[in-house]
This record gives sequence, C-alpha cells and structure tokens, in this order.
Amino acid sequence: MYAAEGNYHVTVSVTNKHGGTGTAALTVTATPPVLLTAGDIGDCFPTRHGDDSTGFLLDSLDGVVVPLGDNAYDDGTLDEYNNCYGPNWGRQKYRTRPVAGNHDYNTPGAPGYFGYFGAAAGDPAKGYYDYTLGSWLVLVINTGTDKPSNYAAGSPQEQWLRAELASHNQQCVLAVLHHPRFSTIDGRAPIQPPTEAIWKALYEYGADLVVNGHDHSYQRFAPMKPDGTRDNAFGIRQITVGTGGGETLYQFSDTLPPGFNIEVRNNTTHGILKLTLRANGYDWKFVPASGATFTDSGSGNCHGRPS
Repeated sequence: MYAAEGNYHVTVSVTNKHGGTGTAALTVTATPPVLLTAGDIGDCFPTRHGDDSTGFLLDSLDGVVVPLGDNAYDDGTLDEYNNCYGPNWGRQKYRTRPVAGNHDYNTPGAPGYFGYFGAAAGDPAKGYYDYTLGSWLVLVINTGTDKPSNYAAGSPQEQWLRAELASHNQQCVLAVLHHPRFSTIDGRAPIQPPTEAIWKALYEYGADLVVNGHDHSYQRFAPMKPDGTRDNAFGIRQITVGTGGGETLYQFSDTLPPGFNIEVRNNTTHGILKLTLRANGYDWKFVPASGATFTDSGSGNCHGRPS
C-alpha cells in the first residue's frame, strides 16, 4: 500500500502532442504512511453526537482508518453498523482496517462486524490479521471475544502472533487491539491480566507501540515491560484512544500504584489519534473534535529486541 519513505528515481514513457515517444527521468518522494484511529465509536442514542464529530475529522485527513473495536453500540449487529457507524465513520470504509471489540461479540460470532467490513476484517473464524505500512508491521489482535482463552499463552492466536513476529523483516512493529494492558480508569485494575501473553510476545520480539480502545478516555503511557516496569530502551508504549465518540467518557482513578507510568490522560474530549509511521520511528498527535482544545503530541523511536 505504501512504499518506504524516501526519494525514488523512476523512468517513464512519454508521448508528445505530435505522437513522438521517449522517456523522462523523474524523482518521486514517498511520504511516511499515516494511521487514523480511535475506538468505541458508533451510537444511535439521540443525544450523543461525538461519533459524528470524530467522523467529520476523518473527512479532512489522509491515512488508513483503524476503528479500535466497539465500533457499533450496543451489540455490533449489522443494523447497528449500518445505522450507527455507517453515517459517521462509515464514509471511510474503503480505507478502513478494523479491530473487533467485546460489544461486537455481544452477538455471538460478531456477524455484524464481519458482515459489514467483509474481507478487510480478516477470517471471521479468527478476527486477527496483519499488514505492512511502509517499514512497519501492523498486527491486528482480536481480544474482542472477551474470552482470555482465545488469546492466552498457547492459544492459536498467540502462536500465530509469535510466528508473525519471528518471521517479519520490518524495522518497526505496531499492535492494534481493543483491550488495554494498563489502565487508570476508576474501578479497573491498573494492570489487566487477560492481555499478558500478547504483551509478553510483543515485548520479547521488540514491538514498539500498542494502540487500543475499551477505556473511554485518552491515556498515554511511558514505554514499559509487560509487568509495568518502565523500560526506555526496549519498552512498549501504550496509547489508549477510546475517544471515538459513541459513549460517555469514563472517570479516572485517584489512586494509582507508586511509580505507575502514565504520562498524559484526558477524559473530557472526543477525538482521534493520528500516527505518522516513519522509517525508524513514529509521531503521534491527538486531534480533538471540533470545539475542544485538548491535544497531545510527540515522537518515539523504534528499537530492536531486548537482549
């Protein structure tokens, strides 16, 4: 889909207005790919319009659109996708690479999710897949079934993940999934056990960034090991973007473990995360819905596997 960034020298055939033919040398510049993402999106509740606001943002931005699960409330039926997701984010369906959430599986097997997105959602029996963007490997993890056994250590999905990580030759690795490993939401455990095996595999193979939804808020964490220990050299940065607009935003916990590595958080603003995936790093920018002022931006570098 995207060439690696840089300048490319190409030769093209040309024909002049008199029918004469020849060749011309051109220099083409490939720009880094962009990923536009948020989760917890479409809701037909008549007084909630955050999904419309985030949908309008996508209209003016170039990039691959990644809804991070719980894309159509409440149960991810095909009618809810058509009526609650379609009018806002659905305009970008042609450039969407989706992620499944637990609400999508409120209807067993998530037929609405797979029926709406079709082949772009991968094999309906799995719901996980991967693709490349420039020099990045993008891994779409399916935690939407909300059954930890489906992504626990030794599960087919976890074995697939390890095989993909072992065989890839991309310099940088991004994983997108619905459920977070770390959370500062009131009533949630700071470290979420169900995603442990996924995070361990990602860390062991040197993944750089994880983006997820589920927590209706924006939370950016420092690079960490799967156990929550800060690791500036090989840690994975988690960014939670449950701000797609479909539901009310959650309250944050006032009590967190000492040294918990949260850097920025906001629970008053719907919006999307714009990720620019450079050859050896990434830039992030939270783009707020119209009328809001909160934003967050920065950069990170890719790294190899920990020794």
